[in-house]
Amino acid sequence: MQLTLHADYAYRTLLYLGSQPPDRVVSTEEISRAYGISKHHLVRVIQTLSVHGYVDVNPGRSGGVALAREAHLIRLGDVMRSVESNLKIVECFDPATNTCPIISICDLKPVLGEALNAFLAVLDRYTLADLLSRRRRTTLSKAFEVFNDRNEQ
Repeated sequence: MQLTLHADYAYRTLLYLGSQPPDRVVSTEEISRAYGISKHHLVRVIQTLSVHGYVDVNPGRSGGVALAREAHLIRLGDVMRSVESNLKIVECFDPATNTCPIISICDLKPVLGEALNAFLAVLDRYTLADLLSRRRRTTLSKAFEVFNDRNEQ
């Protein structure tokens, strides 16, 4: 199983924002530089995070993005369900598009469904705050400073 870049970038964005002081508004350009990722793709990710209430977006020249809720209120499983467009890991999970001829006699679907539920259950046990202890937040913040400085040159 592989997550889309959309989900990957959503988690990266939340980690970046969570590593910043709570009152700091960050530009999309800054996040893009820190990770070396496409700003255009990141804008779509941030829009998704905004629609689902994870980030606040302040438009304009001096605007930017910041966490909309405290990190302990951002459950990783909820983020996954919000940003991953397709958790149907095999064709037969979607009856509207399924063409598998053995669906009525196959026992793979329930096993894969159980695996997907287990994956989400693990993510549900953690919040963004669990990934951002004071020490970890400081370490991430310093690393992002280095990445941004290096990418500005």
